[in-house]
Amino acid sequence: MLTTIISYAALYFVLWWLCLFIVLPFSLRTQEEEGEVTLGTVSSAPTGRHMRRAFLRATLLTAILFAIYLGITKGLGYTIDDVPRIVPNYVYGNG
Repeated sequence: MLTTIISYAALYFVLWWLCLFIVLPFSLRTQEEEGEVTLGTVSSAPTGRHMRRAFLRATLLTAILFAIYLGITKGLGYTIDDVPRIVPNYVYGNG
């Protein structure tokens, strides 16, 4: 039981980081786009505080993907061992 909880937490953590890097570029405004470049920074540096929104979006996306994962594994009973049966086995050549 504890192993399952720790495994789910680890999977959620890794999935959350992946989703964070996916959602980071969305709604990002640079200093150049705003027309206010702070002295000592590059013009492509972000303006404002968009990280809170990025964290919330990553959390929402992760929750949706994790729910889909749980639905497939717990609801439908699929495991990683079932993947070869889902993907067709194509045999090339005559043998």
